[in-house]
Amino acid sequence: MTSIKKTDQEKEFEFASQWQLIWRSFRQHRAAMICGIIIGVMYLSAIFAPFVAPYDPQYRHRGFVYAPPQRVHFSGDAGFSIRPHVYRLTSELDMDTFERRYAVDTDVSYPLYFLVRGQPYKLWGLFRTDIRLFGTSEGGHVFLFGTDGLGRDLFTRVIHGGTISMSIGLVGVFFSFVFGLMFGGVSGYFGGKVDEAIQRMIEILRSFPRIPLWMAFSAALPGDWSPIRIYFSITLILSLVGWTELARVTRGKVLSLKNEDFVMAARISGTSEFVIIARHLIPSFISHIIAAITLAIPQMILAETALSFLGVGLRPPVVSWGVLLQTAQNVHTVAMAPWLMIPGVFVIIYVMAFNFLGDGFRDAADPYAN
Repeated sequence: MTSIKKTDQEKEFEFASQWQLIWRSFRQHRAAMICGIIIGVMYLSAIFAPFVAPYDPQYRHRGFVYAPPQRVHFSGDAGFSIRPHVYRLTSELDMDTFERRYAVDTDVSYPLYFLVRGQPYKLWGLFRTDIRLFGTSEGGHVFLFGTDGLGRDLFTRVIHGGTISMSIGLVGVFFSFVFGLMFGGVSGYFGGKVDEAIQRMIEILRSFPRIPLWMAFSAALPGDWSPIRIYFSITLILSLVGWTELARVTRGKVLSLKNEDFVMAARISGTSEFVIIARHLIPSFISHIIAAITLAIPQMILAETALSFLGVGLRPPVVSWGVLLQTAQNVHTVAMAPWLMIPGVFVIIYVMAFNFLGDGFRDAADPYAN
């Protein structure tokens, strides 16, 4: 009788833990890995927004209202140069239409430098510094995404807007995670009248159209509240409406597992019902929960963007992607300055990246199927 020798890879697969199997399967999903890197870069930019952005988000550049995006050049009259530079923007006011027109003066260029000194700021509200990631020489301006109607740098505002919009997605999903696991676990485990009551509540919440319900809750917020209170209120509103889907998933998983041997053994040993739910049932399908969370975060971002775009969410001076897109409501403004739609591009990239990441986690959650 011959023995079959197993390779090191087969042995590693046989004795791997659940998380090792998930990570091994997830690495084979190239689109999810690339999107994970994109999301990581976006969150790092949001965390260090004051450092990454070249200006203060509220700083107005006089004389540069609706300035178009500037191109970064690596070549000029002297040939190719490793150091990038931008050319000077000149503007003049058309006295017939009162429209400001811009032209590129190729005779004057401003080199771009990294780790330059600029406008002072407080990083995370703790460390006061004036070091910026990049900037131009004295007297120059760099508007990678152009400026808005008040002369504020759009690239700076997009970076700072990502801090608010992406944090709402994380904080909102965290609360939805807590509500969904709690109500879904209790509903699936106890059943009976408890299950009926929770499921009817879920059906009532899901029967309302999302956007009108969000708008009704948001419109009820006092207009004199501070931006911080509005921020947390919007986050809580999105969480109170968004936990129902995760609760349904949790209930289904608990129903399928609550009569398994390991649950019966815990119940016979005298373990309390809530400990069984929290320590035995939920961890057994935590990988599926993570996949559901990654797919729920984009929904939170789209909800905040929609509310702010409609004027019932976050309001200026708060900077978010939805607030920035408010200026795109005017067709005339968009026709004059189409670069004001750039925040919408970031919303699309963020949502698509998280959707691909969620697909990767969902496929990797069942590594034995591959």
